[in-house]
Amino acid sequence: MNRSALALLIVLVVAMMNGCQPALDTNRNSAIATASPVKETFDEAAIGAEILKLEREWADANKTHNADAVKRLVADDAVIIYPDGSTATKADEVRTIESGAITADAFDMIDPTVTVIDADSAFISGRSVIKNGKYAVPNKKPIDISGEYRFLDVYAKRGGKWQAVASQATKILPQN
Repeated sequence: MNRSALALLIVLVVAMMNGCQPALDTNRNSAIATASPVKETFDEAAIGAEILKLEREWADANKTHNADAVKRLVADDAVIIYPDGSTATKADEVRTIESGAITADAFDMIDPTVTVIDADSAFISGRSVIKNGKYAVPNKKPIDISGEYRFLDVYAKRGGKWQAVASQATKILPQN
């Protein structure tokens, strides 16, 4: 190959490489893409106090058989996991409360800790103690549910109100 043909080939390759640059992304606002995200402001203490208040209302609803409170506090799509590993829905929880199947002298909450994730989500964890608790199973001997439990409840703010969207309780076994 002669020198002029080789030079022409090199010029063509360089021209093609320069012409194959990625196109500018015109679908994005470059000012938004390079701007620092604005941190959402919310009152963490107020959210924590509200979640703690709702958690106490839910515990009281169990003791007083207040199904209306549970209907308000628990989201329609909530997932509930009981200490025995069974799962329940809001409808199941409401039926249990309405039936009066659970009785106890006290539902005490110990060391509750609320963690606020953002303006619309938080969770609470802690321990609860049920004193002289019974769960009446139809046609069977009542089950003693007294004892200490570890719990975790997740709350979401929907339509301007906080509701439990997930709940789990685990029985703490006595140390031997």
